[in-house]
Amino acid sequence: MAQSDQAPLNSGFHAKSTASEVLNDIDLSGKTAIVTGGYSGLGLETTRALASKGAAVIVPVRTPEKAKDALADVKGNVTTAPLDLADLASVRSFANSILDGHNQIDILINNAGIMACPETRVGPGWESQFGVNHMGHFALTTALMHLLLQSDARVVALSSTGHKLSDIRWDDIQYETTEYDKWQAYGQAKSANALFANALSRRLKPTGGQAFSVHPGGIFTPLQRHLPKEEMIALGWLGEDGEPSELAKAGFKSPEQGASTSTWAATSPMLNGKAGVYCEDCNVAAVTDPESPTARFMGVNAHACDDDSAERLWELSERLLESA
Repeated sequence: MAQSDQAPLNSGFHAKSTASEVLNDIDLSGKTAIVTGGYSGLGLETTRALASKGAAVIVPVRTPEKAKDALADVKGNVTTAPLDLADLASVRSFANSILDGHNQIDILINNAGIMACPETRVGPGWESQFGVNHMGHFALTTALMHLLLQSDARVVALSSTGHKLSDIRWDDIQYETTEYDKWQAYGQAKSANALFANALSRRLKPTGGQAFSVHPGGIFTPLQRHLPKEEMIALGWLGEDGEPSELAKAGFKSPEQGASTSTWAATSPMLNGKAGVYCEDCNVAAVTDPESPTARFMGVNAHACDDDSAERLWELSERLLESA
């Protein structure tokens, strides 16, 4: 893709559209979808919306008891299977179970993630936000590639406007020689998610598959579990009373609204031929204008939609996985 592909469309939807509105005219009968993190926050609403339109939804779960309770009222064909994105053996086991039991996967939404957590290590010593948000999903997606290539699959990677906080730190991705910064690490991971979709789109193209990255919007979900109340007050997300601030009430979305861009990217025919683009508010995002007053929280920065960087990250990720 070229940056010129990052051109907004007249999608008919907007920032506060809901997942059910986006899928109103979509029939997913006979389709199989996987939604990581599909039993919490906007992932749960994504599962609910896809299942309501006839898709058979597989939800990978790290905490079976929690998933069972969360999914209890979701109507439709929803099944679960164990998966911990921080554990490569678990990723391989989950992928093998899917490969053994299915002929194709039509939709893969890499929704799960962690944000601004204390410094921890996963896998062979990867920084955890890069390791879980990017490498876990990279390992999962590449393990499922055979099934994704059996149909015109759609893969959606959840990025974030947080990608603006950092490009890929090519010289020290794992914070081995520099001091850890939780927000910079989050930004790097979200840039990686966008670049991953860019590179994946070229690998799905032979069979008509496409990949997209999305910014779901600001949403209060368990994603904020690592942030102390004082920090969320300082960020303007909460008032001094600990309740959502007026700014958050105006700008944040509900989980069902937050799930809309993921479901739109997973199903909209308007995105045919636009593989690899970064989306927000149920639309293709424009490339960020640094002079714009909205540059800090809207649009996609050039580093996150760069084809060369996407290929560089893909090749690096393959090497990391091979040596793990």
